[in-house]
Amino acid sequence: MFTPKYPPQDTAPPPTTIPPHTTAAAPAVQAPAPVAPTVPVSNRPTIQLTPGSALALAAGGGALVLVVGAVLVSLLLAVAITGMSVAVTAVVLRSLVTHQKGH
Repeated sequence: MFTPKYPPQDTAPPPTTIPPHTTAAAPAVQAPAPVAPTVPVSNRPTIQLTPGSALALAAGGGALVLVVGAVLVSLLLAVAITGMSVAVTAVVLRSLVTHQKGH
């Protein structure tokens, strides 16, 4: 049941080999002289940064860092305020429950 089932052996006849045709001896070909390697030319456009564009790029990166930082700080502040409000609510509820048990 768990033994593999192999397909039957191929019954095609073995391929026949045809001997290559022999021709007259070819004349000796002289090897070409070695060529110095060349550097491939890139199709991509090159980006040239001028001082103004470099300054704009740095200012844009700085602004991006400030915006991301402000968003993260505001999220952290929201989590902290929510935690504090839940803690205050828990203390008030606990006080109410213990005050009811006492009277």
